[in-house]
Amino acid sequence: MNKDTKNKPRARRLSKQELAQRIVDFLQKESRQAFNYKQIAFAIDATAPSQRMDLLNVLDELAATESITEVSLGRYKANSNRGTENIGTFVRRSNGKNAVILDDEPIMVAERNSMHALNGDTVRVIVSAARKGQDPEAQVVEIIEAKDQIFIGTLKVEGNYAALITDSKHLAADIVIPRGKLKGGKDGDKAIVRITQWRDEEMNPRGEVVDILGKKGENTAEMHAILAEFGLPYHYPENVEKAAAKIDAGITPQEIAKREDFRGVTTFTIDPRDAKDFDDALSVRRLANGHYEVGVHIADVTHYVTPGSLLDKEAQSRATSVYLVDRTIPMLPEHLSNGICSLRPNEEKLTFSAIFELDENANIINSRIGRTVIRSDRRFTYEEAQDIIEGKSDGPFRDEVLLLDSLAKKLRRRRYDLGAIEFDRAEVRFNIDNDGKPTEVYFKEAKDSNKLVEEFMLMANRAVAEYVGLAAKGSSRKPKTFVYRVHDAPDPEKLASLALIARRFGFKVKTDGSPTEINKSINRLLKDIKGTPGENLLALLALRSMAKALYTTDNIGHYGLGFPHYTHFTSPIRRYPDMMVHRLLERYLAKGRSADKAKLEDQCKHSSEMEMLAANAERASIKYKQVEYMQDHLGEIYEGTISGVTEWGLYVELTENMCEGLVPVRDLADDFYDYDEKNYCLKGRRNHTTYTLGDKVKVQVARADLDKKQLDFVLLSDEGRPLNERPRKGSACPVNPRHNSKQKRQRRRSSRK
Repeated sequence: MNKDTKNKPRARRLSKQELAQRIVDFLQKESRQAFNYKQIAFAIDATAPSQRMDLLNVLDELAATESITEVSLGRYKANSNRGTENIGTFVRRSNGKNAVILDDEPIMVAERNSMHALNGDTVRVIVSAARKGQDPEAQVVEIIEAKDQIFIGTLKVEGNYAALITDSKHLAADIVIPRGKLKGGKDGDKAIVRITQWRDEEMNPRGEVVDILGKKGENTAEMHAILAEFGLPYHYPENVEKAAAKIDAGITPQEIAKREDFRGVTTFTIDPRDAKDFDDALSVRRLANGHYEVGVHIADVTHYVTPGSLLDKEAQSRATSVYLVDRTIPMLPEHLSNGICSLRPNEEKLTFSAIFELDENANIINSRIGRTVIRSDRRFTYEEAQDIIEGKSDGPFRDEVLLLDSLAKKLRRRRYDLGAIEFDRAEVRFNIDNDGKPTEVYFKEAKDSNKLVEEFMLMANRAVAEYVGLAAKGSSRKPKTFVYRVHDAPDPEKLASLALIARRFGFKVKTDGSPTEINKSINRLLKDIKGTPGENLLALLALRSMAKALYTTDNIGHYGLGFPHYTHFTSPIRRYPDMMVHRLLERYLAKGRSADKAKLEDQCKHSSEMEMLAANAERASIKYKQVEYMQDHLGEIYEGTISGVTEWGLYVELTENMCEGLVPVRDLADDFYDYDEKNYCLKGRRNHTTYTLGDKVKVQVARADLDKKQLDFVLLSDEGRPLNERPRKGSACPVNPRHNSKQKRQRRRSSRK
């Protein structure tokens, strides 16, 4: 034996944990290449025969836990997002479950490794490899871009101490505020606060008050807090209000001469009772050839709001009016939205119109688009128009309302025959007292008067989109750039799930074929399930299978309406995309060149995002009022329908008032329940009880938390008692599914005894 070899110390046997770390570190360092077992062993100095099996086992374990990738048999490579530096979006949660999103995958970040990044911040992280049985973790090493954000909550001011107790689901810590940064805020005030500093060694961030909203619990303060939560404005800057006030109606003889004059044609508006911004009116008259001329007249907002002006920039930023339970936050200042632009009765107004010649069967014979001037003869509420349609009223313009209703019903029937989807769902509304407190909840259902207006608005929107989209048909020219309202086909997986569950109830839904065939199939389903046990479940699944409509310059058609071309033209007072469409129409009617596609697409994306925020704020205000209303009904028992199923519980919508609350899974103590995501249900392991989306249940109102906008229900047994009070044989089942493995081990130990 060689003397040097004899005297060489034996290689220390590495632990599996140490081997794993060396492997991962080496592969991450050489992340562009793949290596076999021998190459890795040499690189990490683990070549001793005693380490061979350990190394092979660790490589298998790391590949199985996806800490490294086996790119081919026996060849390993570092994962693209493990252990190397990556850039992602930080997600902060008040429950401490922080994460960073990398390639659409959430990676956990412990608070100690977060650098106090806030929700939405762009961060640089290092991801550690997953240990066996554990998830990988990330460590924030740099906050690249801090997202500008504010927090809403209640001020706590005591002596020299002041802080904001936040309502945010993205921040668990209170925000400490120096007394000089309170902006006059007092204890119990609802406030908006911005974080100014959060040192590594401090548990709480420091901040300053941006605005005081009012006392906690006061209606206006709470509604403004909801708007601020979603980053939506709740008042107008003074300079914008002043700019609006300077605008004059300016309906001069010279302006009228440029327009088609409809002031002598019977014209009226039909709107909700509390509406003040009337942006559409209908005119109707009989033509000499026996046909009907129907005019859809839309407020000519862009005549007053010029591109690039202060008002235009504010409208573009807001993108939409916001409708909360008790108020409207208009896109345009009230001087314009409720005054100059609103098509109020007996006032001359400038409009942009789509005019149609229809025959007795509501077929469109001719149409034209242009600027007009009108004088509305009457302002109808939906209820007043409905009374005429139902024969309960014989007031002025009865014949015109009935004629438009008759034409609208023919248009609607034809639209459904061609594949439009018929979704009819009641909306929840509140009667509010002078203090903003809800005194009654009721349903608002679309009746014939609503559908009359809707049908002619759809016809106008479609005609405008076709005017631009089909202008180049038959020629080599491309259609000019335009703003479309598009709606994609249903999600294939959700549609397949709907078809599968519908089959269990004895109904069929087509999952392939033309859009018209699929939509007709869904319509048949919605019609056939009326009054059946599966009605609620299948109607909910059908609705949830649909895509979200949005604005874009890339026209893919509107699936739900069955229109190849569709846009929004009819509500420029409350939607910025409609203003964009008006300007494009003016440009193209004058034979102008195609607009800048990239610029329009950016505006479309912003408008779609703001529309979603506005819808979320509206839902939050409804939820707040529902919880506020139900505070006076604690302990009462209601019938409801399971409207959502999650691993943490059942959401139940009450039949009487559409208020929705949660039955926490921890309260389902009569059994141990597993969540079946594929079948939208919770299943009991012992009694095999199943709670499914759409099931009818009976619940008791247990809690109403206004700060969280959350209702908690207790699910009742058939005997009217909470499930956790049911008499049951044997020992109690675990309340929480996460405790199941522990319970099993305890039972095994008991059986051995």
